[in-house]
Amino acid sequence: MQEKKYVLALDQGTTSSRAILFDRNGKIIKKAQHEFAQIFPQAGWVEHNPMEILDSQLAAARDIFEDGTIFPSEVACVGIANQRETTILWNRNTGRPVYNAIVWQCRRTSEFCSELKEQGLESYVKEKTGLLIDAYFSATKIRWILDNVPGLRELASSGDILFGTVETWLIWNLTGGAVHVTDYSNASRTMIFDVDRLCWDKYLCDKLGIPMEILPKPVPSSMVYGEVAKNIRGIENLAGIPVSGAVGDQTAALFGQGCFKPGQAKNTYGTGCFLIMNTGKTRTVSKNNLVTGVAWGLGSEVEYAIEGSAFNAGSVIKWLRDEMKMISSAPECDWLAESVPDSNGIYLVPAFTGLGAPYWDMYARGCVVGLTRGVNRAHFARAVLESIVYQLTDLEEAMSADAGIRLSELRVDGGASVSNIMMQMQADMTGISVNRPKTVETTALGCAYLAGLAVGVWKSKDEIEKIREVDRIFTPKMEKEQRDRLYAGWKRAVERAKGWEV
Repeated sequence: MQEKKYVLALDQGTTSSRAILFDRNGKIIKKAQHEFAQIFPQAGWVEHNPMEILDSQLAAARDIFEDGTIFPSEVACVGIANQRETTILWNRNTGRPVYNAIVWQCRRTSEFCSELKEQGLESYVKEKTGLLIDAYFSATKIRWILDNVPGLRELASSGDILFGTVETWLIWNLTGGAVHVTDYSNASRTMIFDVDRLCWDKYLCDKLGIPMEILPKPVPSSMVYGEVAKNIRGIENLAGIPVSGAVGDQTAALFGQGCFKPGQAKNTYGTGCFLIMNTGKTRTVSKNNLVTGVAWGLGSEVEYAIEGSAFNAGSVIKWLRDEMKMISSAPECDWLAESVPDSNGIYLVPAFTGLGAPYWDMYARGCVVGLTRGVNRAHFARAVLESIVYQLTDLEEAMSADAGIRLSELRVDGGASVSNIMMQMQADMTGISVNRPKTVETTALGCAYLAGLAVGVWKSKDEIEKIREVDRIFTPKMEKEQRDRLYAGWKRAVERAKGWEV
């Protein structure tokens, strides 16, 4: 029998599904990626086709083994990292979704969230779930689907409908419909999960009109949930491999970065921008509009995190390329930005789907301020990179105030972290060293580690911590006076973006 020397990570993201094969040293052996369609039914609405999510993820997994250089029998287990909050409901008998997935970016339930606030639920939600009432989270998306698909509530009450975030949907399909679970980190992002008792909150479910019968079983992030079923189209040769890890993408990256001690933090520059700090075995109560929840469950051990999210980061670069046609590739954004010393006084606030932490303005919309006749394409490209940096700085300032300590280092990952100019801008704006690892695929790596720990590929977090390798450290070079002046301009620009009714 061949040695079980690899772990297969399924990294299901907002715009693409990826499969990455890691060895025991955390090195990437092979990877594959398939994009899928983004659906925008109307302003502020974002959807995905759940079957496209599944098909693209299975296709990426299939590609890993297609050339025959790696054998499925060499794979010890499968781990899943996923876009969080994105909400799917499906019929347990047919396996078909009853509606498109409502994506975490979608703002369609903003009005309902305002109603919940008016009912005085905010303090209860924060106390029990660690979250704020916002359309970002899953609960109001569930409610919207139940209310807007004819006959669905009747089916739900009879036990024929299942809810899941994306990892739940993938696990259910990978196991042939045998397992309906969600890991604690994903459950923490639903707005109906008690993060201290690690169970669904009946009071909130009742208030939101969500039948508890549709909810998956909450489980740790590292355990054997089941095995890949036979006859899963395209990956029949993976049958029998344990599915042993699942974790939301951002805390997956926290784990993949080796942030195992309280106070350690990372930022992921993905579609959005996500700063997370490990707070250990107790959760911090935020006074600055950040959210808290379970980072991961490892066996009987649960660790918490405090988090701030900006909705649009890498997606701003993609917008500049695909919608504005100002660049043809992400690297072009970098070299254009490097061709000018500054952004010539302009600020871009990319509140395309509202403002996340620490503002939480569901009605904010994007804007550009400071335009003059002298502004050109290069200045605009630089302003795009700066907009990402400023958003992270907002999060870092709020998190430091909550935690009572200033971060000594920021570990970074995600697609946009390969931008040297943006990482230097980040170090300058926060005044903190930015540490980029050699493996920036830390989301996939984190879920691989959690899956591998469940089956003995790795024995402990200490063993994993020794694997991490640094690619480059960016140190601050900007004078504080200049930094303060630029940041004050950003704050003024944000005020212009707030409160637009659509």
